Amino acid sequence: MQTAPLAAFNVAAAGDAERDVARCCASRSFAAAIASGRPYADLAAVSAAIDAGFARLGWADIAEALAGHPRIGEPALAGWSRAEQAGAVTAPPAVADELADGNRAYEQRFGYVFLVCATGLTAAQMLARLRARLENSPAAERRIVADELRKITHLRMRKLLG
Repeated sequence: MQTAPLAAFNVAAAGDAERDVARCCASRSFAAAIASGRPYADLAAVSAAIDAGFARLGWADIAEALAGHPRIGEPALAGWSRAEQAGAVTAPPAVADELADGNRAYEQRFGYVFLVCATGLTAAQMLARLRARLENSPAAERRIVADELRKITHLRMRKLLG
């Protein structure tokens, strides 16, 4: 059975549907693929489409989506990012400083923002993941980033359509 938001998404104009999906994942090709796959019978069908869509994304698509994400712990967060990163926003000053330093080191090493599905994580947990991932090879890190982005997209699409 469709939820009211899902039913509205299914009949929205293509541009409106793409804009809504882009709020969840800022890759234009991903947003177009999900919007063009409508109508969806239920949230499970949307979830399957997300997984299929991510399987087709190239690194350029992932990089485009990363550009839409703030750094972990940035003070000027708004919307979903603020709620998702609640553990970092309330971090003690010393941990917040370490996150900022870690973000800079990560960006220098890999060339893009550190991304983690932060929902439910404390600042210390985010920092531990950041430190551990600094040891990854670039190829391994790209795979992890794509999976973290997929998890975030699932959460956001459920918020949007659930």
